[in-house]
Order: sequence, then C-alpha cells, then structure tokens
Amino acid sequence: MDFFAAKNLTMKFGGLVAVNDFNISLKRGEIVGLIGPNGAGKTTVFNMVAGYYEPTEGTITFIKNIINGKKANEITKLGIARTFQNIRLFTELSVVENVMIAYHCRVKSSFLGAVLRFPLYRREEKMMHEGAMNILDEVGLASLAKERSDSLPYGQQRRLEIARALATGPELLLLDEPAAGMNPQETQDLVDLVLRIRDNHDLTVFLIEHDMKFVMQICERMKVIDYGTTIAEGTPEEIQNNERVIKAYLGEA
Repeated sequence: MDFFAAKNLTMKFGGLVAVNDFNISLKRGEIVGLIGPNGAGKTTVFNMVAGYYEPTEGTITFIKNIINGKKANEITKLGIARTFQNIRLFTELSVVENVMIAYHCRVKSSFLGAVLRFPLYRREEKMMHEGAMNILDEVGLASLAKERSDSLPYGQQRRLEIARALATGPELLLLDEPAAGMNPQETQDLVDLVLRIRDNHDLTVFLIEHDMKFVMQICERMKVIDYGTTIAEGTPEEIQNNERVIKAYLGEA
C-alpha cells in the first residue's frame, strides 16, 4: 500500500468544481511537485489533505488511515504538517516561541498543568525549548531565536514556517509555494534546506511552487493541474517538454 494516496478527489463549491477527480500516490522519501497556473486548484488539494476542506468526493489515505473528514489538528497529530502560501506566523511572539507552540500537539500536559506549572509541564517546556532550538539551528535561525518573528526578512520568515512545521514531528510535509518572494540565492539555499531536512527527518515532501527552476531542481516527479483537472504527470524533464503544460502556462501560439 502507498504511504499516501488521494483517489478520485473532487471539491465543489456550489456549482464550481475547484478540483475534479484528482489522483496521486506518494512513496516514503519522495519529493513530488504539484504545479499549474494560478487558480488551477493546487491549494484546494492541499486544503483537503490537511483537513481544512472535506472532499465532496473521493478518499485520502495516509499510512493506512482514511483521513477524510478529520479536523486539521487531528491530521497534524497523525503526521502531516503544512506551510502556507501566505505566511502565518505569530508576529508578536519570538522566533523560538513560534516553534515551541507547534510542539503542543506532542505534549501530554493539560491547560491547568501549564497554568499551575506542574512538574510534568516544566519538563515538557524544557523539552520544547531544546527541540525548538535544535530545529532553528537546522534551518539557520538559532542566532535569531529571541527576535520577534515579524522582524525577520521575508526569506527567513519562510524558513521559520518550515521550522514550525517540523516541530509537529511530521512524516509528510506539505509546502505551499515555499520559494515565493525569494531572490535567486535564497531560492538555491531553500533547495539545499529542503533536501537536507528530507534526509534528516526521513520526510516525504509534497509541494506547490511557481518557480520552475526550483521545482525542476528538487522534484523527482510532478503533477500538473489546470482548471482543477490533471493534464500531465511525470519527471521534470517530461513535464518541461509536454505540449499541454506549455499551452496551459503560455496559451496558444
């Protein structure tokens, strides 16, 4: 059985079909890209996988569990984490606090235990801080741990979002346009980072991206959708030379 599979996924909003009969399977350790023009339905696919939308039709299976209809926090606990196209940091908190918050899905202390600072909570708080600092070191942000998250440059905020996702302990990482707004050097550094965390954390990575240079460098397989419908899939080289893909992005000659 596949590590992750989406079968016949359809998402309708009233009379609008945002995603139609979408299918994909992922094996452990793969980096797979989902691309397509703006409005193609890519983020809708991610929202179904991450529990923000319940598919109108179809099934999503993750490590033998059918996750349709589960809430986002339940899916996170199962081992799926995501970043967002629009950065969603807690801007008033420090860099390390942003990552520590993500650890809460893995702790056993109750709210009361946290308020009264029971011994279990104090031990878990120490664990969260140490774990957060290790992840920040891994993504190159440890020296900025005490800074407010909104003081970071854009590229570093993207890295912080990835760090926060890693803190949930995922096995499947969904990256929604991770290279958006980055300059060429930041984008190349991000390629290196994603490959490194994939190997260090034994991750499977499923990503959406418009930066074709980034996608071609990092993805082993790609799937292309347009108007919610799959139009191509294959290796980066096959996709790059696919006439339907070229037409979807550039229009008719």
